[in-house]
Amino acid sequence: MKARIAVDVMGGDHGPAVTLAAAARFLAAHPTVELLLVGDESVLAPLLPTHGLTERAVLVHAPEVVAMDESPAVALRTKKKSSMRVAIECVRDGTAEAAVSAGNTGALMATAKFVLKMLPGIERPAICTALPTRKGHTHMLDLGANVECNAEHLFQFAVMGSVLAEATDDNLRPRVGLLNVGAEAIKGNDTVKATAALLNEGPVNYIGFIEGDDIYKGDVDVVVCDGFVGNVALKTSEGLAKMITQFLREEFGRGWLSKLAALLALPVLKRLKRRLDPGRYNGASFLGLQGIVIKSHGGADVDAYCSALAVALREIEKDVPRRIDQRLGQLLTEKETA
Repeated sequence: MKARIAVDVMGGDHGPAVTLAAAARFLAAHPTVELLLVGDESVLAPLLPTHGLTERAVLVHAPEVVAMDESPAVALRTKKKSSMRVAIECVRDGTAEAAVSAGNTGALMATAKFVLKMLPGIERPAICTALPTRKGHTHMLDLGANVECNAEHLFQFAVMGSVLAEATDDNLRPRVGLLNVGAEAIKGNDTVKATAALLNEGPVNYIGFIEGDDIYKGDVDVVVCDGFVGNVALKTSEGLAKMITQFLREEFGRGWLSKLAALLALPVLKRLKRRLDPGRYNGASFLGLQGIVIKSHGGADVDAYCSALAVALREIEKDVPRRIDQRLGQLLTEKETA
């Protein structure tokens, strides 16, 4: 059985230059995958042969493009033939099992929610991605879809994140932590405390409050927070990683002894760069929808975009939306019979 992924070829900072090259590489590595390449036919048709995209790649015409700075409301209302929307409609119509886009995040979320609708029992979708840790990786959500959340929203995020980690990592009991300003029970605002009470009685392996410096220790598999906190934490981490990289370059460039030391340390530096490379973890899941939508970083290169395609394939293989639907269905049934 072939997996089919709809790719918004026109989205992102680099458009077809990256998405077509990534598509060709991904198809070569995954012989059971078919890609629907969604975009302007007049632009893409001449480019497909140059990338070797002649088999298992189908061009789907979409004449419009959502700009990276375009208002989500305007994009949803006026860009009904955009490559982003048509890719998501392919999932809705069953011609693809997942959609991947590097386009405008707000517009992608608004369009996905409008076209695919929410799973029963889920009030809001959440953006979730994997982050590297000392012992592997952790899944963190929400990363910006919901800047204000109540306890029930955070509870639902925890359930969705737990199901995702369980499915994609083959982890039978993912450890779920609630991001807070302290680990003590008395710490945090009313929303966080109310969420903790729900999680203590919930169907997840809740390990309690965690602080920001716990995210990367590797002792938690799912980190739960609202979109405001999550986005700030993510961008802060990315900025810190870039600063450390820049500092290393500057220090290793100070004089011939430092340059010699850099040469000797090159194998170690390359391994470090690979471990910290955000492209390895590119591909954020929009959880809570009746379908799979994966957001690639807008500035992703070919390797990073392939990572986003790999996330989509993994979620197709593990049937993540169905698993979330089943878990939430059980919870709804338990509430009705309680």
